[in-house]
Amino acid sequence: MTGESAEPTVVTVELDGSGRHIARELRPGAFLAPRPLLPSPDRLRIALVGTRAGLLAGDDLQLDISVGPGARLELVEPSGLVAYDHRGGTSRWRARVDIAEGAELHWDARPFVISTGARVERSMEVALAAGARMLWRDTLVLGRSGERGGGVRALTRAMYDGCELLVEDLDLMDPEVRELPGILGPNRIIGLVTALGADPGGRPHPYRMALAGPGAQVRLLDTVAPAIEADLAAVWEDWRAPGGPGAPDSLVTDG
Repeated sequence: MTGESAEPTVVTVELDGSGRHIARELRPGAFLAPRPLLPSPDRLRIALVGTRAGLLAGDDLQLDISVGPGARLELVEPSGLVAYDHRGGTSRWRARVDIAEGAELHWDARPFVISTGARVERSMEVALAAGARMLWRDTLVLGRSGERGGGVRALTRAMYDGCELLVEDLDLMDPEVRELPGILGPNRIIGLVTALGADPGGRPHPYRMALAGPGAQVRLLDTVAPAIEADLAAVWEDWRAPGGPGAPDSLVTDG
């Protein structure tokens, strides 16, 4: 079976001459359609709504997100994504994010499930100008209930003002290797909250890691989803909370 490969889902947000947020472009792709949510006075809220099942072998899901100077965008995913048994094939998930000077993106991604038999190449490319900010929550789940899970290679590259801020090549293609002690062991859930472009402040966390520039990350591993999701949600709310300890104004959002 041949997969779907089409133009990317495109979200472009800007400020107009009066300082009002506008969606310059909202273009649906093969798998996701951007849908505006209730307006907010200080940002645009856009839902990425699934339009078809996926991922299957040969599928190529692409996202192109741009936030103009001084603009603020919140991306919401109503549901997660499942990569099904690829029967020997491979699929791709690719996102390109461009955040201009003084702009901000909050992306609360839902879990990405890699079913047994799936092989997924996943990449996130982020370019932040000076003074830009991004807060990103992400969860990879290796296998549906009772499954060992398929393979995924997740590449993340974030640049801040032309310099590398976070570069990671997470190769989880081979279950025999990833299940070794010191790698994942028995864990099959990998959850992250990542702040790019600013120190998010907030309460201390035992798994908090400073990045190579302005930013921080908390990464959690577990065998089941509920516990890790609760901890990730707490970090997410702490890092975006108005007036949180040390939190800069640029990372504040409402409710």
